[in-house]
Amino acid sequence: MLDLKWIRENAQRFDEAMGQRNSTVRAEALLRLDEERRSHLKSLQDLQSQRNDASKEIGRAKASGDAAKADEVMARVADLKSRIQDGEARERDLDARIAIFLAAVPNIPFDEVPVGADETDNVEVRRVGTKPSFDFKPKEHFEIGEALGLMDFDRAAKIAGSRFTVLRGAMARLERALGQFMIDIHTREFGYEEVSPPLLVREDAAFGTGNLPKFAEDLFQTTDGRWLIPTAEISLTNLVREEITEEAKLPLRFTALTPSFRSEAGSAGRDTRGMLRQHQFYKAELVSVTTAETALEEHERMTRAAETVLERLGLHFRTVVLCTGDMGFASRKTYDIEVWLPGQDAFREISSCSVCGDFQARRMNARYRPAGEKQAPRFVNTLNGSGTAVGRALIAVVENYQNADGSVTVPDVLRPYMNGLERIG
Repeated sequence: MLDLKWIRENAQRFDEAMGQRNSTVRAEALLRLDEERRSHLKSLQDLQSQRNDASKEIGRAKASGDAAKADEVMARVADLKSRIQDGEARERDLDARIAIFLAAVPNIPFDEVPVGADETDNVEVRRVGTKPSFDFKPKEHFEIGEALGLMDFDRAAKIAGSRFTVLRGAMARLERALGQFMIDIHTREFGYEEVSPPLLVREDAAFGTGNLPKFAEDLFQTTDGRWLIPTAEISLTNLVREEITEEAKLPLRFTALTPSFRSEAGSAGRDTRGMLRQHQFYKAELVSVTTAETALEEHERMTRAAETVLERLGLHFRTVVLCTGDMGFASRKTYDIEVWLPGQDAFREISSCSVCGDFQARRMNARYRPAGEKQAPRFVNTLNGSGTAVGRALIAVVENYQNADGSVTVPDVLRPYMNGLERIG
């Protein structure tokens, strides 16, 4: 959520940013509402002042024995009280309208983010590794998995419907191995604290990260009003909600390996075969909580942690910085990491790492106390990223390490997690 005072003082910059983000929101409508609220508050304060003066006048009239005067002023106080109650109701209504407006406004991109309309305007910043070469036509992961009898989409559909998969035997173990491998890198080499968080969250937690209300249709909701997490970002980021953290404890770095649940609303007809777009999948999530001064540096560090996973797996990938029109709602800058899939002959996203500034912190009221300063606490800055999506990493391993006989070679770094297994076949 953006700071209303900042919008008031930077209306032109706000409008430019919204245009860059393909948003129709403009400052004029919000500032008109804000001016109405401020004018109303002044009138309400005047009424309250009149009531206070009148209350004192009642005391003086009673003290002087002027009952008629006291009755007259008491009637005036009653009228003022009624008008004040009506005014307070209108104040609540105006506050709610402003809050609803601000809740739907996306974050402001950093100046360094490339301006563009959609994914075609994203900018590649680096490529790592090389494409594997095959002396046969490489297959897609679902063709390999089904032929091995280790990916079962038909039985999954009988159990849960479309966009679910049953993994069996060595393929199920490969999924588990990948997740553990990722968490080990993040905790041992990059200092993230492993967390086992709730998979169900309250509405205010999902609001805090910007998932609600804008993306309600992308989430699954339970009958008691809780929401299944679409990513552990929600649970991990909310660890600091409504708290003041000492600056000396920053940055906080959290990681979690959890299932994620997404309705995939609006994706009808897209990636219907295989595991690329599922309602349920595992992901190693990364979250950092820091200060504005160190947020961009932390962003590079987080992205490096995700890239390290792919490098160790020997996968070819590229990292792109998203343009203003392709960034997520809460982000100020985002790197997407896209892994090469030989079966598709294309790069596909496997990680997205974003720095959100104080956008989420304002929604969560998450602050920190600057070291050695007596001034009021400041809002923290939050970051989140995939480190990485386990299902997509499994797809990448299966497709990049496939053999002509339909088997899959297990990458060296995963063999300790696979009881030494060298080949799935």
